[in-house]
Amino acid sequence: MTPPPRRQLLRRSISASLSLALAAFGTAAAVVLSSAPPARAAGVPAPSPMAVPGRGATVPFKEQEAEYAATNGTLIGPNRLYGTLPSEASGRQAVTLDAVGEYVEFTLTAPANAMSFRYSLPDNAAGSGRDASINVLVNGGSPKAVPVTSKYGWYYGGYPFNNNPGDTNPHHFYDEARTMFGSTLAAGTKVRLQVSSTSASPSFTIDLADFEQVAAPTGKPSGALDVVGDFGADPTGAADSTAKIQAAVDAGKAQGREVYIPQGTFQVRDHIIVDKVTLRGAGPWYSVLTGRDPSNRSKAVGVYGKYAANGGSSNVTLKDFAIIGDIQERVDDDQVNAIGGALSNSTVDNIWMQHTKCGAWMDGPMDNLTIKNSRILDQTADGVNFHYGVTNSTVTNTFVRNSGDDGLAMWAENVPNVKNKFTFNTVILPILANNIVTYGGKDITISDNVMSDTITNGGGLHIANRYPGVNSGQGTAVSGTTTAARNTLIRTGNNDFNWRFGVGAIWFSGLNEPINATVNISDTEILDSSYAAIHLIEGATNGLHFNNIKIDGAGTYALQVQSPGTATFTNVVATHIAQPNPIHNCVGSGFQITRGTGNSGWYADPPACTGNWPDPVWTNGGVPQGGNGPTDPPTDPPTDPPTDTGNLAQGRPVTESGHADVYSASNAVDGNANTYWESTNRAFPQTITVDLGAAKAVKRLVLKLPPAAAWSTRTQTLSVSGSTDNSTFNSLKGSAGYTFDPSSGNKATVTLPGTSARYLRLTFTGNTGWPAAQLSELEAYTS
Repeated sequence: MTPPPRRQLLRRSISASLSLALAAFGTAAAVVLSSAPPARAAGVPAPSPMAVPGRGATVPFKEQEAEYAATNGTLIGPNRLYGTLPSEASGRQAVTLDAVGEYVEFTLTAPANAMSFRYSLPDNAAGSGRDASINVLVNGGSPKAVPVTSKYGWYYGGYPFNNNPGDTNPHHFYDEARTMFGSTLAAGTKVRLQVSSTSASPSFTIDLADFEQVAAPTGKPSGALDVVGDFGADPTGAADSTAKIQAAVDAGKAQGREVYIPQGTFQVRDHIIVDKVTLRGAGPWYSVLTGRDPSNRSKAVGVYGKYAANGGSSNVTLKDFAIIGDIQERVDDDQVNAIGGALSNSTVDNIWMQHTKCGAWMDGPMDNLTIKNSRILDQTADGVNFHYGVTNSTVTNTFVRNSGDDGLAMWAENVPNVKNKFTFNTVILPILANNIVTYGGKDITISDNVMSDTITNGGGLHIANRYPGVNSGQGTAVSGTTTAARNTLIRTGNNDFNWRFGVGAIWFSGLNEPINATVNISDTEILDSSYAAIHLIEGATNGLHFNNIKIDGAGTYALQVQSPGTATFTNVVATHIAQPNPIHNCVGSGFQITRGTGNSGWYADPPACTGNWPDPVWTNGGVPQGGNGPTDPPTDPPTDPPTDTGNLAQGRPVTESGHADVYSASNAVDGNANTYWESTNRAFPQTITVDLGAAKAVKRLVLKLPPAAAWSTRTQTLSVSGSTDNSTFNSLKGSAGYTFDPSSGNKATVTLPGTSARYLRLTFTGNTGWPAAQLSELEAYTS
């Protein structure tokens, strides 16, 4: 099917615009901290998006974070700095395994016969990715090798990004793999991910694992057509089954019969076009559509309605199968989405969408589509986008993680989007842009969702008159009543690398024209925001109403006001705001605040207007992780901070005497052994100093260089000193030579006496391998 002329799926960057257990508040739900078993990886306890009662998607799996599991690997994070490995991990923490025998071991909390796990491998030098395997062991039994790959991750440069490791801004590090155990494992069973070899990959970073009791495959419905038995599709995936599945779908429409996809993996190299038909599988763990045209890479697996210009499709049901593609790049003109076209009066139910460009990019005009009970993972662009006149349509009870752009989006380009709803969804880790957004739209509802862990250039919830075709002249601007009720946002908002300041957890933009509508934000928790909790920018935003809002933890301000507008605030309570003045407002009386009853913690008169943007303070559920924390430390659980058993230098502020090219000192504390600091060349001595945030009795340093064999063995001569005030330094270790050998991990250990120091300084005076100090990781431990 030939698609209509494409409107480019625009980069959701703001540059386009400018060229813990937390108590319930009101009717808001309470967030429960992830359970962290004792004697584990000592991850910082942080609110989990999977533990918000009554909100978000009801998922069939039990999730466990690697940072709370048993492991002999290295904890990385917490760290939210863009381009660092922990910044894209759930909860901004993970565990790196970089030696044979290293593992992460999970203990099942409920019976399970399947697992999926989120991981990252380093890219290869060509940027094409590497393939490897990691062992899964059950109660220490025989290992099962599960394939893993980095070919669906690692993008570089500016939008729309590339696969060139020599470019800047590496990101999109993680992927997911899944496997079935072959039998049901009881609660209490120990499931281990363990490295058996580092020959194919020097490291394996494990973020989390989801354990699931998958039901038996669903049999063929009575009277249904079978794509294998009746039409000869190949369930082994060896042959191209596109034409045979299309023939089955066409026959199903003509005969008024369902079409069944039995167990198997089917090669599909172009769109399956559906209209007035039900296409059903045996379950998303059993019936898989995959594939891509080997010569025309703009053709790939997808199930599409007819485009609206061709009449559109209607009365379609897609149910109980997976669409797992092979998209390894972002080309916005390519129609390589899992689901697309126009589908009116249709339902997408229990579909697993992974490794496509978008999960579902729907081009209207179209009406009354429901996407529900689905999983959308590891996309290069949006999870879902209702684009160009989509009306009365819904995404509900759907889990979205690791989208390459907005997680769930509505974009009313040129044709109005009306009465659409995003409800009871969980949207985690959009690698770019927002968790949930509506660009224009009339009478939109975004409610009962959980949004967490925004990475860059976006916030958790965005309501905006932005992007082409959004304006009141065409009826596409924000209008009527926008309702955002009972949402929970955790660690959302982040720095915009074009603007160079933070974007709020909930933010509004009137770039194309002012927002003049009723926007009701109610019964919502905004937790541990990376920058501001609420943010207005560009044009003006009028008609905002905040009611029953709990703001607990903001990296900068409660309110960041950069454009005029009007807003009412009732029962808005803010605590643990990093800045002493909770409002930054340089538009003065241009932003009119009406205060109702029950407010506290967020208002100041006069507000701050400094002209400078402060570094954020991130609390990770009550434990300060950077900058100068609030005067009163958080009192929410956990009341006992974790013991200092991890790498104290990870993600901490660091300074240097100098660096060469792009090899700055921040690379030495980013948790990624493949990036490194290199000092100014031919200018010994050189220093690197890390601020641990508080005085610590450090007894051991682990110094690393990149593990690649291309790094020849070298000896670096260095000494270690410590300070409590960053002024007077005392010797902790005299000058000595330390050998770094790639054959043994390219790392060296420096033992220290345990003298308490906040600042640790390494002074380098020689390097036999290069005329500069070099260090990929500086790790500090108290044991």
